[in-house]
Amino acid sequence: MTTTPHPLSATSRENHVTGATIWLTGLPSAGKTTIAYELAGRLRDEGHRVEILDGDEIREFLSAGLGFTREDRHTNVQRIGFVAELLASHGVKVLVPVIAPYSDSREAVRKRHHAEGTAFVEVHVATPVDVCSVRDVKGLYAKQAAGEISGLTGVDDPYEAPEAPDLRIESQNQTVQESAAQLHALLTEKGLL
Repeated sequence: MTTTPHPLSATSRENHVTGATIWLTGLPSAGKTTIAYELAGRLRDEGHRVEILDGDEIREFLSAGLGFTREDRHTNVQRIGFVAELLASHGVKVLVPVIAPYSDSREAVRKRHHAEGTAFVEVHVATPVDVCSVRDVKGLYAKQAAGEISGLTGVDDPYEAPEAPDLRIESQNQTVQESAAQLHALLTEKGLL
C-alpha cells in the first residue's frame, strides 16, 4: 500500500513558500509603518503569511529597558533582526518598519540573513525631515522643538541613510497605495512573491 503525502506537509510548504524580511528604514513619521500595513493587507489577500514587527511594539515587549544611546539602538535593531530572520526562514513575509538609524546596525542584520540564506530587502522611506515634522504622527518633532525631548533621529541625533537600498520610496510624492505597489512590484521582480 502506498501513501500520498499530505498536500501541506512540511516538505511541500518549504517548496512553495518563500519567506523574506522587508526592512523599511527612515525618519520618524516618514510613513514606514503605514506603508508596511498597506502592503501587509495586500500580501495577506494574496495568501501570504505576513508579520509586522513594529518598532514601537518591539520597544515595549522585546526591548523594554533599552534607551536611545547608539549601543542600545544597535542592540534593539539586532534583536529585531534576529526575530525577523527566524520568522522569514519559516516562510513568513516579515515587514519591519523601524528607524534603525545606523548603517552598521542594518548591515549586521543583512549579513545575518545572508549567512542563513534568508532573503533580506532594504527599503529606504526617504521622506524629508521637513515633511516628517509636518506629519509628526507621534508629536515627537513638536516635543523636540519645545525642548521636551532630545535625541530625535534626523534632528539632533544622526540618521545614516542607506547608500544603496533595494528600493527608495519618496512617500511625499505618491499615495500610500502607490508606495505599497512599488514595493510589491520589487518583491515580485525578486521572485519573493
